[in-house]
Amino acid sequence: MKQLEDYPPVPISRGEGIWLYDFEGRRYLDAVSSWWVNLFGHCNPRINAALREQLEQIEHVMLAGFTHAPVIELSERLSRLTGLGHAFYGSDGASAVEIALKMSFHYWCNSGQPGKTEFVSLQNSYHGETLGALSVTDVALFKDTYAPLLRHSVQVPSPDWRLAEPGETPEQYALRAAESLENHLAKHHATTAAFIVEPLVQGAAGMGMYHPVYLKKAREICDRYGVHLIADEIAVGFGRTGTMFACEQAGVTADFICLSKGITGGYLPLSAVLTTDTIYAAFYDDATARGFLHSHSYTGNPLACRAALATLDIFEQDDVLAANRNKAAYCNRVAAPLRDHPRVRNFRNAGMIWAFEISDAPADFARRCYQRGLEAGLLLRPIGNTVYFMPPYVISEAEINWMMEVSYRLIDAV
Repeated sequence: MKQLEDYPPVPISRGEGIWLYDFEGRRYLDAVSSWWVNLFGHCNPRINAALREQLEQIEHVMLAGFTHAPVIELSERLSRLTGLGHAFYGSDGASAVEIALKMSFHYWCNSGQPGKTEFVSLQNSYHGETLGALSVTDVALFKDTYAPLLRHSVQVPSPDWRLAEPGETPEQYALRAAESLENHLAKHHATTAAFIVEPLVQGAAGMGMYHPVYLKKAREICDRYGVHLIADEIAVGFGRTGTMFACEQAGVTADFICLSKGITGGYLPLSAVLTTDTIYAAFYDDATARGFLHSHSYTGNPLACRAALATLDIFEQDDVLAANRNKAAYCNRVAAPLRDHPRVRNFRNAGMIWAFEISDAPADFARRCYQRGLEAGLLLRPIGNTVYFMPPYVISEAEINWMMEVSYRLIDAV
């Protein structure tokens, strides 16, 4: 709060495409998609039109004993995309994680194994900041203050290839990290409900990227020991890593998939947890206490669902994933000078995410880079000494060129 005295909030008057405009007419290229949520640009005319149409029909109705067209259609489309037959809606990523954790625990209770109460996550993982989500998060800055309020959880080594030994390939290191997961579950599977993982990219860890073989092995290990696999695709879903969902690159289906952020194209708060017929069946009972008792007043809000449907329409109609592959290839080509900069380390890319570290970065690098970037018209939010780009998919080649040129100059200036 005190930092706002030196770095006051930037008042934004409007947005268009990948640009944000303040009240003085200055514009800022939104290279982080307004915290990873915006897919198809600000003030997208197609999503706008869908919302205007929905406003003339129904803005909200509770899902307790009622339903509506947008939530039914969205549930069916998400089921086809994920292979998971049942959807439960929340408001944001952290609430999706809470729902998945509770549902996994309750499943085991209903299945006669109430001792399965523990959760496992990766070192340096981030899953949100409500109490359950924070319990499986491993970022000290967010977690330490609230430690007395949190449930115990276990962290196993991250497959992030930056942690590999010299000469060890990303795949070799991912396999070694998977051995640690297996060693833990071999001893503790009787008390473990689920393993939760950010597929392919650990966002708050500084865009830690890893080989898909880890997810394949994690699926096999969880199956072997009777532990649920929860895929936290909140940040990496909806095309961010190059496929609609990151787990597809490993050819695996999780027991739960948590979705949010890009689900509405960055328009409205919405999250969803998709799960299997088997898990659903454990709650299908005459006894109310065996049902999944979790409520949220705005569950399945029609406006948010309509924005999500418009977002999925754009994916289908514009063949976005193919276009993104071409755009990513172009970005990697023009990023060559930045990748070769003497201060840049670990330059990496997954789909529409790029990241690198700055060597000998000062302690206040992130704040200074953010401020200098705004002065130049570029919105960056470094994580420590990690600079990353996660722009809206509508970024043009000319805008990519400009983003890379300004970033190169920032490295020398900060």
